[in-house]
Amino acid sequence: MKVGFAGLGNMGGGMARNVLQAGFELLVYNRTRSKAEALAGAEVMETPRELARAADIILTCLADISVTREFFLEGDGILAEAAAGKIFVDHGTVDLDTSRALHAACLERGAAFLDAPISGGPEGARAGTLAIMAGGEREVFERARPVFDAMGSKVVLMGPAGAGTATKLANQLLVGVNSLACCEALTMARGVGVDLEQLQDVLASAWGQSRMLERCGPIIAREGYDEPGAPLRNILKDLSIITRLGKDSGLSVKAADAALGVYQGLVDAGMSESDMTAACRWVSGEVES
Repeated sequence: MKVGFAGLGNMGGGMARNVLQAGFELLVYNRTRSKAEALAGAEVMETPRELARAADIILTCLADISVTREFFLEGDGILAEAAAGKIFVDHGTVDLDTSRALHAACLERGAAFLDAPISGGPEGARAGTLAIMAGGEREVFERARPVFDAMGSKVVLMGPAGAGTATKLANQLLVGVNSLACCEALTMARGVGVDLEQLQDVLASAWGQSRMLERCGPIIAREGYDEPGAPLRNILKDLSIITRLGKDSGLSVKAADAALGVYQGLVDAGMSESDMTAACRWVSGEVES
């Protein structure tokens, strides 16, 4: 199986490297060509359509909804090369309408599609331990499974088209709200003289423990708010999708709305590339939202 991969950023670069190391023939495309050329052993394609034409399964990990729709559908989008037997996979975080539209467009052209968002951060992408949550037909999922297994330690078909995206949005609601709660809790504790290392040790055995506390706690303790890893622009994008979905579904998602407002204020203050834990600056009053 020839695997094509487009979008070699913080997540995609590590994912593609694991596909290559698993022994698959890998074809790559990236707008910044140097990132593609850095994958020794992979064949660099000149255009997205060339990638889609040559590969049996095409994986994408793109920035946002508009980029994803353009890459797949507009002008020289990769679905111009769709054909029977090909599988197209979107690993990005988009809205349900986009995932379902791409699924329908592939079916119209005789190809297959899976929405298969990922979670685990750049560390998980490098280590091959991502959670991969897929939506689509089981037969297609099983054909793609060997490639997914090269990138993830938890690979699950969640249901029909859009189910993977819905799962990722639920995950991101928890990530965004919980990360903000971590910033509030640890900033408050530090402000009254509690040692954060000791606090995290206690919380590891308490009800307040969470994966995001494990992740954010050490960053907050060292005030590494501008370190790369989980830029604010990403969680802002995801929470924007989530709050729109809540509104469209007639649901009250006030916690997501509140977190969105904080992260929007931080991005407006010029911190789009800062880590999510930069919300500590809002908690402490350094930045107003």
